[in-house]
Amino acid sequence: MYYVNEEQIAIRLQTIPAVAEALNKLSAEWSGTLIEGLAQERALHLAIETVTDVGSFLIDGFILRDASSYEDIIDIIGEAGAFPEHLSETLTELVKLRKPLVQDYFELDRTQLHPLTGQLGAVLHAFKDAVEQYLKDEL
Repeated sequence: MYYVNEEQIAIRLQTIPAVAEALNKLSAEWSGTLIEGLAQERALHLAIETVTDVGSFLIDGFILRDASSYEDIIDIIGEAGAFPEHLSETLTELVKLRKPLVQDYFELDRTQLHPLTGQLGAVLHAFKDAVEQYLKDEL
């Protein structure tokens, strides 16, 4: 029997509506201010951490192969069927932003709207719904 920490997964999935709303609002009202740039960075970072945290809990709980990178987390849980294949490319693109956001933040152009910002709201909601269904089906 697997031990899947459903409580911690649920806590993280509950952050998705707020993060998605922030990303959608930023995308719709973008003017390139410093505050918007910083808000965009934080919302993207929260999206990354949410997806990778959930992925790590799924990997640990279902005893899937160990991940060697953030991109690998997406590959592993995608292969396990935790979300539909059409989300894979966008989620992989998202987690590739972690290094620039966390380590190379001093190089970011905060005046530009990132291309993922406008897409992620729907992708994050689809990820949330898919993971919740995956847990229902598997447990």
